[in-house]
Amino acid sequence: MVIVVVVVVVVVVVIVVVVVLVVVVVVVVVVAVVVAALDTVVEVEVVVVVVAVVVLVEVVLEVVVVVVVLVIVVEVVVVVVVVVVVVVVVVVVVVVILVVVVVVVVVVVVVVVVVEVVVVVVVVVVVVVVVVVVVEVVVVVVVVVVVLVVVVVV
Repeated sequence: MVIVVVVVVVVVVVIVVVVVLVVVVVVVVVVAVVVAALDTVVEVEVVVVVVAVVVLVEVVLEVVVVVVVLVIVVEVVVVVVVVVVVVVVVVVVVVVILVVVVVVVVVVVVVVVVVEVVVVVVVVVVVVVVVVVVVEVVVVVVVVVVVLVVVVVV
């Protein structure tokens, strides 16, 4: 949008300058023809002054065009720099957010895995302890029964 506006402004300024220069050239030619028709020294001096003023106006107009074009170019460069800076900042923010999300997901996955491992270890230890206790109780019961049988038989 900004570039379109800049191009339109530059084209309008160039068209205006060209029209003004054409008008100036026409005025100079008309004055030269009138002076040639009159053919007097006074009118020649007036023509010289008019031509000098016309040349001065032309130079001023060219300087104005150059300044306007330079200002427009500077504005376009500033807009492009601002857009690039905004894009870079947005990309950096998105990358930082993605890195934070990835780190949080990794931490959560690690915590879940550690908790699952701890639960499995606890379950295994409890099962082993229960099996050991049951085996000990069975052994004690068997020993007691054997001792009772031996005592009763003897």
